Amino acid sequence: MSDPMTEEADFPLYVVTALVGDEVSGCLVGFVTQSSLRPVRFLVCVSKVNCTFRVAQRSKALAVHLLGSDQRDMASLFGEWSGDDIDKFRQLDWKEGILGAPLIRDCAAWVEGPIINRMSAGDHEAFLIAVRDGGPGPRQGRFMASDASDFNPGHP
Repeated sequence: MSDPMTEEADFPLYVVTALVGDEVSGCLVGFVTQSSLRPVRFLVCVSKVNCTFRVAQRSKALAVHLLGSDQRDMASLFGEWSGDDIDKFRQLDWKEGILGAPLIRDCAAWVEGPIINRMSAGDHEAFLIAVRDGGPGPRQGRFMASDASDFNPGHP
Protein backbone atom coordinates (compact mmCIF):
# COMPACT_ATOMS: atom_id res chain seq x y z
CA MET A 1 0.00 0.00 0.00
CA SER A 2 1.35 3.41 -0.94
CA ASP A 3 1.29 6.20 1.65
CA PRO A 4 1.79 9.78 0.38
CA MET A 5 3.03 10.92 3.77
CA THR A 6 5.88 8.41 3.93
CA GLU A 7 6.70 8.93 0.26
CA GLU A 8 7.32 12.63 0.90
CA ALA A 9 9.22 12.23 4.19
CA ASP A 10 13.01 12.42 4.29
CA PHE A 11 14.96 11.34 7.33
CA PRO A 12 18.51 10.45 8.39
CA LEU A 13 19.79 6.91 7.98
CA TYR A 14 21.77 5.13 10.68
CA VAL A 15 23.92 2.03 11.02
CA VAL A 16 22.83 -0.16 13.94
CA THR A 17 25.33 -2.72 15.24
CA ALA A 18 25.17 -5.69 17.59
CA LEU A 19 27.60 -8.30 18.86
CA VAL A 20 27.00 -11.73 20.40
CA GLY A 21 30.05 -13.91 21.03
CA ASP A 22 32.13 -13.63 17.86
CA GLU A 23 29.10 -12.79 15.69
CA VAL A 24 29.21 -9.11 14.73
CA SER A 25 26.42 -7.59 12.66
CA GLY A 26 25.12 -4.27 11.43
CA CYS A 27 22.52 -2.84 9.08
CA LEU A 28 21.27 0.42 7.67
CA VAL A 29 18.05 1.63 9.32
CA GLY A 30 15.78 4.62 8.97
CA PHE A 31 13.47 4.11 11.92
CA VAL A 32 15.42 5.61 14.84
CA THR A 33 14.24 8.28 17.23
CA GLN A 34 15.16 9.66 20.60
CA SER A 35 12.21 8.73 22.79
CA SER A 36 13.13 10.28 26.16
CA LEU A 37 15.18 13.20 27.47
CA ARG A 38 15.63 12.05 31.08
CA PRO A 39 16.77 9.36 31.00
CA VAL A 40 18.08 9.52 27.43
CA ARG A 41 16.59 6.66 25.42
CA PHE A 42 16.37 5.76 21.75
CA LEU A 43 13.87 3.60 19.92
CA VAL A 44 15.55 1.62 17.12
CA CYS A 45 13.56 -0.48 14.64
CA VAL A 46 15.23 -3.36 12.77
CA SER A 47 13.61 -5.38 9.98
CA LYS A 48 12.75 -8.92 11.08
CA VAL A 49 14.14 -10.42 7.85
CA ASN A 50 17.52 -8.78 8.38
CA CYS A 51 20.60 -10.72 9.50
CA THR A 52 21.23 -8.05 12.15
CA PHE A 53 17.81 -8.72 13.67
CA ARG A 54 18.85 -12.29 14.48
CA VAL A 55 21.95 -11.01 16.30
CA ALA A 56 20.15 -8.08 17.99
CA GLN A 57 17.55 -10.49 19.41
CA ARG A 58 20.32 -12.19 21.40
CA SER A 59 22.36 -9.06 22.17
CA LYS A 60 22.33 -7.13 25.43
CA ALA A 61 23.25 -3.80 23.79
CA LEU A 62 23.08 -1.94 20.49
CA ALA A 63 25.09 0.90 19.00
CA VAL A 64 23.50 3.46 16.68
CA HIS A 65 25.70 5.45 14.27
CA LEU A 66 24.57 8.59 12.44
CA LEU A 67 26.24 8.66 9.02
CA GLY A 68 27.79 11.80 7.59
CA SER A 69 26.39 13.32 4.40
CA ASP A 70 29.37 12.01 2.38
CA GLN A 71 29.15 8.38 3.58
CA ARG A 72 27.35 6.82 0.62
CA ASP A 73 29.81 3.90 0.49
CA MET A 74 29.27 3.10 4.17
CA ALA A 75 25.49 3.34 3.73
CA SER A 76 25.71 1.04 0.70
CA LEU A 77 27.82 -1.51 2.59
CA PHE A 78 25.26 -1.73 5.41
CA GLY A 79 22.14 -1.25 3.28
CA GLU A 80 22.78 -3.12 0.05
CA TRP A 81 24.76 -6.06 1.40
CA SER A 82 23.67 -8.74 3.84
CA GLY A 83 25.73 -10.15 6.66
CA ASP A 84 24.43 -13.50 5.43
CA ASP A 85 26.74 -13.05 2.42
CA ILE A 86 29.72 -10.91 3.50
CA ASP A 87 31.66 -9.80 6.58
CA LYS A 88 30.90 -6.06 6.60
CA PHE A 89 33.27 -5.40 9.49
CA ARG A 90 36.43 -6.90 8.00
CA GLN A 91 37.16 -3.67 6.12
CA LEU A 92 36.09 -1.25 8.87
CA ASP A 93 37.86 0.49 11.75
CA TRP A 94 35.76 -0.46 14.77
CA LYS A 95 36.11 -1.32 18.43
CA GLU A 96 33.98 -2.97 21.06
CA GLY A 97 32.05 -0.46 23.16
CA ILE A 98 31.75 -0.44 26.95
CA LEU A 99 28.64 -2.62 26.70
CA GLY A 100 30.02 -4.83 23.93
CA ALA A 101 28.32 -3.34 20.88
CA PRO A 102 30.55 -2.70 17.83
CA LEU A 103 31.41 1.00 17.52
CA ILE A 104 32.28 2.23 14.03
CA ARG A 105 34.80 5.05 14.35
CA ASP A 106 34.01 6.66 10.97
CA CYS A 107 30.59 8.30 11.47
CA ALA A 108 29.04 11.66 12.38
CA ALA A 109 27.92 10.61 15.87
CA TRP A 110 27.10 7.47 17.83
CA VAL A 111 25.40 6.15 20.95
CA GLU A 112 25.57 2.79 22.70
CA GLY A 113 23.10 1.43 25.19
CA PRO A 114 21.64 -1.66 26.77
CA ILE A 115 18.43 -3.02 25.30
CA ILE A 116 15.82 -2.41 28.01
CA ASN A 117 12.70 -3.37 26.07
CA ARG A 118 11.63 -4.98 22.80
CA MET A 119 8.33 -5.10 20.99
CA SER A 120 6.96 -6.11 17.66
CA ALA A 121 6.32 -3.14 15.41
CA GLY A 122 4.88 -4.98 12.39
CA ASP A 123 7.59 -6.12 9.99
CA HIS A 124 10.21 -4.52 12.28
CA GLU A 125 11.20 -5.13 15.90
CA ALA A 126 11.46 -2.03 18.10
CA PHE A 127 14.40 -2.05 20.51
CA LEU A 128 14.42 0.55 23.30
CA ILE A 129 17.95 1.38 24.41
CA ALA A 130 19.07 3.42 27.42
CA VAL A 131 22.06 5.48 26.30
CA ARG A 132 25.19 4.76 28.36
CA ASP A 133 27.89 6.12 26.06
CA GLY A 134 28.19 8.15 22.89
CA GLY A 135 29.96 10.94 21.14
CA PRO A 136 30.79 12.73 17.92
CA GLY A 137 32.63 11.19 15.00
CA PRO A 138 34.82 12.83 12.35
CA ARG A 139 32.08 13.15 9.67
CA GLN A 140 29.76 16.11 9.11
CA GLY A 141 26.13 16.39 8.05
CA ARG A 142 23.59 13.59 7.73
CA PHE A 143 23.15 10.87 5.14
CA MET A 144 19.44 10.99 4.30
CA ALA A 145 16.93 8.44 2.99
CA SER A 146 16.69 10.45 -0.24
CA ASP A 147 20.45 9.93 -0.72
CA ALA A 148 19.82 6.16 -0.79
CA SER A 149 16.72 6.19 -3.02
CA ASP A 150 18.50 4.12 -5.68
CA PHE A 151 19.83 1.45 -3.28
CA ASN A 152 18.88 -2.21 -3.73
CA PRO A 153 18.38 -3.60 -0.21
CA GLY A 154 20.36 -6.65 0.89
CA HIS A 155 17.03 -8.08 2.11
CA PRO A 156 13.49 -7.23 0.94
